[in-house]
Formats: sequence, C-alpha cells, structure tokens
Amino acid sequence: MNPLSELRLNLTRRHLLQSGSCLLGTAALQGLLQESAAGAEVSLFPGQRPTHFPARVKHVIYLHMVGGPSQLDLFDYKPQMRDWYDKDLPESVRNGQRLTTMTSGQSRFPIAPTMFGFRQSGECGMWITNLLPWLQKSADDMCFVRSMYTEAINHEPAISLMQTGNQVTGRACLGAWASYGLGSLNRNLPSFVVMVARPTNTEQVQAISARLWSSGYLPGEHAATAFRTSGDPILYINDPAGVPREIRRTTLNGVRRLNEMNYAKLGDPDIPTRIAQYELAFRMQSSVPELTDLASEPESTFRLYGDESRKPGTLSNTMLLARRMVERGVRFVQIYHNNWDMHANAAGRLPSQCRDLDQGAFGLINDLKQRGLFDETLIIWGGEFGRTIYSQGGLSKTNYGRDHHPRCFTMWLAGGGFRGGTIYGETDDFSYNIVRDPVHVRDFHATVLHQLGYDHELLTFKYQGLDQRLTGVQPARIVRELI
Repeated sequence: MNPLSELRLNLTRRHLLQSGSCLLGTAALQGLLQESAAGAEVSLFPGQRPTHFPARVKHVIYLHMVGGPSQLDLFDYKPQMRDWYDKDLPESVRNGQRLTTMTSGQSRFPIAPTMFGFRQSGECGMWITNLLPWLQKSADDMCFVRSMYTEAINHEPAISLMQTGNQVTGRACLGAWASYGLGSLNRNLPSFVVMVARPTNTEQVQAISARLWSSGYLPGEHAATAFRTSGDPILYINDPAGVPREIRRTTLNGVRRLNEMNYAKLGDPDIPTRIAQYELAFRMQSSVPELTDLASEPESTFRLYGDESRKPGTLSNTMLLARRMVERGVRFVQIYHNNWDMHANAAGRLPSQCRDLDQGAFGLINDLKQRGLFDETLIIWGGEFGRTIYSQGGLSKTNYGRDHHPRCFTMWLAGGGFRGGTIYGETDDFSYNIVRDPVHVRDFHATVLHQLGYDHELLTFKYQGLDQRLTGVQPARIVRELI
C-alpha cells in the first residue's frame, strides 16, 4: 500500500475526536437521555444537563461576606462568656490547634465576650444580634447552620475552598457548576452574574479577584459576567458614538464567519464559546439597561429594601438587582460584600456592616415571597470562616478585635426547600469547637447541588484524565436535616 494512503487510514485519536464529534455527541446525548429516563427531569432548558432527581431550586443568590463574619457577635450567642471576660482561653479548649501568625505570638489569649445585645427571635427561638433587627423578624424563614467548619485559616485559600471546593485556585466555582448543570433560562442574559457591593466602612478591605468566579476547567461560557456597581453596569454595553446598530450587527456577522472558519480548521473548543459570548453580549446591549433601570420599581420596593437600595453599589442595591435578575431567568447571582475581617475595632465596624446587610436581606426574603419566587430561589449567606472568642490585640468591654477561626462558624440559608426556622449544629461554650452535627464546606456544596437536582458525585467534567467535581474526592454528605 502507498505509505500516504496507509497514513490516511491510521486515524489519530485527535482526528477521530474532531471528525467524529457529531457521532460522539449523539452517543453522549443518548446516554444523557437514558439517565433522565431513570427519574430525572426530562424538560431541558438550553444547555441544561439532565438532573439526577427533581430540583427544588431554579435560582441561587449567594451573599458572601468577605473576611469572615464573627459568629460570636451575630448568631452564636454565648452569654456565659460574660463571666470569663479577660480570662485566658483554657488550653484544654484550644488543645494546640493552629493559630494565625497574627496572634500566635501573643503572650495570652483573653476572652472577649460579645459587647452586643441579642434577642431570641421567631417561633424557632434563634438568638440573633440586635445589630440585625430586620432579620430578627425573618428568623422563621431562615435555616441556621452553626456548625460549619473548614481547614483553611487564611483568606485566599479559605475563600477559594468555599467558592470552588478547593484551597488551590483555578477550579470551577459553585456558580459555574450551577450554570453548567442548569443551563440558561433567558438567552438575553448570562446564566451566572457576579457583583461586588461597596461597604460603607472600608477600614480593612480584602483583595478578591475574578478567579473566585471563574469557570476553571469548565467551558468559558459558565464563568460569571461581572456587573459593575458604578457607571455602566458592563463595560462597552453601549455602541460607540456614530456606530448604528445595523453596522454593529454586520461587524459581528463578519467576526462570526471568521471564527467559524478558524474552528473548521483548528477544532479549538474555545472558539464556539467565543462566538456564543459575542452573540450574548450583543443581545445584552438591549436586555441589561432594562434590567438595571430601577425607575420601574414602585416606592413600596424601596421601603421594603431601605433607602440604601436606591444608591448604586450598596449591598441593598445589589440585592434588589439580584431579585430582578432571578425574576428574568438568571440562574446564579453571586454578591461579595467586603470589610468583615475584624482584627480590631469591632465596635466601630460591625454595626456599619450589619446596617449594610440587615434591611436589604430582609427585603430580599420578603420580596421573593411576595412574588412567588422564594420556594424556587435559594439565598445563601456566609463567609469563609469565623472569628475567635479571644481578643486580638487590645481588649476592653467596649471594643476588641478577633482573629480568624476555621473550627466553627455560622451560615444561614433561606428558600429553595431549606427548612425555615431550623437551628442546626452546636458549638462549645467558647464557640471554639463543634460539639454536635459538624458540617464541612464539602457537605454544604453537596447539599446545595442536591437542591439543584444533582448528585454531587455524578455531576462531573473530564479534565486532566479525571472526572472533576465540585466536592472533590473526599467524602461529602447531603445534610438532609436542613431540607
């Protein structure tokens, strides 16, 4: 046989995958449809992967408090600690656990009881700080987990673990996984959006970056679209002066044809993603201005969320925008709010942080309920870790600071099939160690994916020879007591 003819017959693996993509896609689709026939939802939205069981959640609004909120001053009330003021934390409680370099050199670890009052709230009787009077009214709609824990003790790995399931950056975040699984409900808006709210107090703002909301190894279309909190919501959302819409469309058509030619030649899977994103960006030039224009909202909305919701970039404003987004079909809205890293001056900073959060979060919960969206929308609130019972630096009865504490912290969830009024987990008298019902970050992720309709062990993506998943390879459980 002619050597060239023989070479053509000996198809390489790459050639097979490129030229046989349609056949392989058909086979994959048939397998997915067989999975859906085994009891999952059959009605698919564009890009959706069949769920493993019926989903309770269609949308997620995730409020991440950057820096690590103090569970001791917000939700994990320890009144008995008043008798321990300025006494040393017993070594039997700390038991040689790791400390940060910011306090490991302290000569002592004096107990700092909370300086803030608490009130038992709702029929569930949850103790909530008086810094959050609006949320006290919503206690029975909220599911409190007081026994969260993580291994990460510093911000960057801790936030990465909370958002992506791994302390090493570069993995796909929870929002990207939700987009990858659920697909889009509105072809004119992204399935995953991120906003970085502006805190009133900026004493200690942590650096965060787009790698926290990236798609990692998932296709690029599942990365978050960042909405800005001042100026145009998205850069270049408007056409340049003197460029009519028809010319923009003609230009985009030409770019698309060039990209299609390039894809036919190279088979680069990023090219179809680029084409799809260009088209989405064009459609967003019409959909985004309408979405972000709050002029259509009645005065009752601003009374519900508070006057701060009128001001672009505030936490209340971003929560109102999040409601408008899920109302229009956005799957996952991630909101970051900074300055919760209170190594000092808790008296000056925590009240301001809580004012930023309180009425807006109350408004969001009740707005979703009024619109019939609460049961299908999951609100998540939390940080990357908690704070220590002992003071960092100077201590007085009217002020103190607290260091990072990964051994226990509190998160709350509302809507999305989570049991309102649930108080889950318990810490010791010092809010230092968990004594009942621990919940690891992986368990939290597995439970959220369950409510989205996915088995955390089966929602995977092949990368570097492995079936990658949000919860990784270590054990994770669904916390069924919460749902």
